[in-house]
Amino acid sequence: MLQIEKLHAYYGKSHVLHGVSLTVGVGEIVALLGRNGSGRSTTAKAVMGLVDATGSLRWKGQEILGRKTYEIAHLGLGYVPEEREIFPQLTVEQNLLLGQKSGGKTGQKTGAKAGRWTLDDMYQLFPRLGERCAVEAGVMSGGEQQMLTLCRTLMGDPELIIIDEPTEGLAPKIVEQVGTFLQTLRAKGVSVLLIEQKLTIALAVSDHCAVMGHGGIVFTGTPEQLHQNPGVSREWLAV
Repeated sequence: MLQIEKLHAYYGKSHVLHGVSLTVGVGEIVALLGRNGSGRSTTAKAVMGLVDATGSLRWKGQEILGRKTYEIAHLGLGYVPEEREIFPQLTVEQNLLLGQKSGGKTGQKTGAKAGRWTLDDMYQLFPRLGERCAVEAGVMSGGEQQMLTLCRTLMGDPELIIIDEPTEGLAPKIVEQVGTFLQTLRAKGVSVLLIEQKLTIALAVSDHCAVMGHGGIVFTGTPEQLHQNPGVSREWLAV
């Protein structure tokens, strides 16, 4: 579905990614692991057209490197940034509706295919959002805001979601809910590129994993293969 080949990325004159190659298949969860500063978030931003990059990014066989971010999103890629970036003065429900894919109804974009996900689906995934649907998003806890940004992206009906550090700073109970959310996506055929530091959650839900270090990929394999290579964890992961 997503094929990254020999990807280099830059912040001005700073060369951050050095030939990253990675593949995400249909309905797969691929965990992108590594310490802070290893290049994981930059990889996500490069895929979404948010940083200067060279190499190849193929989405379902189509080259997308160099496209605008909104064009990439319209092709079926969703992105949940680490910063969450909710609309704090809008309610939970208003935030969710902003992410909703048009269905060609009156007042919406004509010719658009209706999304698979509804508000009720979001409230079933995270009941707390349903309880607080009329509350301004800015007054919610960090965990609730993380639920909201995950669901707002899902309302756009992406075929693949790139999720950057979804469990950072969250209580264990909410981390467990996020894990269930990821497994629900896979069951529905949505692919996920998961950027994560918590090995327990990442390896529990992923089909494949890749470890980054110094802007490149230093290991790829299954979670089982990573467990069998403890030296990789010692050298490249925060364990």
